[in-house]
Amino acid sequence: MSKTLIQAQNLTMRFGGVVANKDVSFTVKQDSITALIGPNGAGKTTVFNCVTGFYRATSGTITFSGAGGEVEIGQLLDKPLLGGSHLAARAGVARTFQNIRLFREMSVAENLLVAQHRAVNRNLVAGILGTRAYRRAEATAVENAYHWLRELGLESDANRLAGQLPYGRQRRLEIARAMCTSPRVICLDEPAAGLNPSETADLAELIKRLRSAHGVTVMVIEHDMGLVMNISDHVVVLDHGQVIASGTPNSVAANPAVVAAYLGAPEEVAV
Repeated sequence: MSKTLIQAQNLTMRFGGVVANKDVSFTVKQDSITALIGPNGAGKTTVFNCVTGFYRATSGTITFSGAGGEVEIGQLLDKPLLGGSHLAARAGVARTFQNIRLFREMSVAENLLVAQHRAVNRNLVAGILGTRAYRRAEATAVENAYHWLRELGLESDANRLAGQLPYGRQRRLEIARAMCTSPRVICLDEPAAGLNPSETADLAELIKRLRSAHGVTVMVIEHDMGLVMNISDHVVVLDHGQVIASGTPNSVAANPAVVAAYLGAPEEVAV
């Protein structure tokens, strides 16, 4: 049986009087693709923000079993000098965003090098002197960047400005940048948004390859149900901030509560 990599227990997130998530519990198994779905405003991105250290949940816990042992994601926010998202990335959790957040005025390759800043010795003196360790770290970062450019079919764009790429290739660049951090889990927030059917089909194959060829566990928020059914091992459904169903794609698609959440409950006709 696969190891549990992420476990959320009774996760609740409030913004003032607004409850975005309430008692959300789910598990993500190692080497799985887990989809988080639900209508607009269901609280999916808020869950992602808690998992990746951008938010501290009001209550509940998210435990991540990283290479260095178990860590409670909320506790990472107790280290303000580094920040929870930075430490979540260090622990092995990377993400992309619903709205693309590239450095548009940097080249494609530079975007991937910036993502590796924590792996390169940025000591000022070491940089000025060009120490052997500094040069070795820089060379490794460049090699890693070009590895992921090749893996995602972006090598020919290496010297282009990121902002000049077509939209679909910018989406791929975001994934490549996340993969440069060597994550154990990658969280993709609506990666198919704005893609045409051909690009979506290519994305599905890419996500499956990240899991099968590179051993990365995937969490994905997505509205494209065709993509969800194609790639997912496990699906968690949110509605009004609460889990209303979880299971295999087929079982979730047949769940009456899920159908009602997406299509609305049938009205009773008076006779």
